[in-house]
Amino acid sequence: MDIRPAPFVNALAMDDLKQIKQILEAALLVAGEPVTVTHLCRMFDPPLENEVIRKILEDLRAEWSGKPIELVEVASGWRFQGTLAIQQHLDRLAPEKPPRYSRAVMETLAIIAYQQPVTRGNIEAIRGVAVSTNVIKSLEDRQWVEVVGHRETPGRPALYATTKTFLDDLGLRTLSELPPLAELDASHLLEMPDAPTETPEAQFALTSPVLAPSADGAGSARERSDATDRGEPGPAAPQVVH
Repeated sequence: MDIRPAPFVNALAMDDLKQIKQILEAALLVAGEPVTVTHLCRMFDPPLENEVIRKILEDLRAEWSGKPIELVEVASGWRFQGTLAIQQHLDRLAPEKPPRYSRAVMETLAIIAYQQPVTRGNIEAIRGVAVSTNVIKSLEDRQWVEVVGHRETPGRPALYATTKTFLDDLGLRTLSELPPLAELDASHLLEMPDAPTETPEAQFALTSPVLAPSADGAGSARERSDATDRGEPGPAAPQVVH
């Protein structure tokens, strides 16, 4: 098929447009992962313009609207996925249990997501406890965080940031689509500090209420979180999150 690049979809013959739409639809259905507009353009010879592909993708999205399968754009490109309404049924196709992450892992991920890029020292200043190497490694293995550089300070500590895979797994296109911190306060994930911290990296810090000691000083959440980082049992079983 030889379709010349055109700045607008209406410049294409109806038969050509229908064939292009069918090819894009088939490609995305069998891809198994998000595909960028650039790669979709290169499926044709000569390559189609980004504007043409995007317009056709928007038409495809509208055609699939209201069905149990939807076409969405995420950070890594476009993909077909099941809607939330049928997700519980799709999950039964893969009955293995999803990974369960400790509170320490989820807090570390939240800090990186909202404060990135951050060093390990920044994370420790925010959480108030040492960050276990296993915590960072579990996030790297999941391909949710990665090293994006090094801070030009003594020791040149690594700077961590979230990945496109992290956004893809949340169904987001950009970090700006993350919910505001104010919406997370109710779930006690993170909240802004009431007073300055004593660490030199306080300018990056947030305070997490789940790390605050209990009123009687016993069995504090900080002790549980610290024990979790070291892989030791704490005073109470650590909370885990999917």
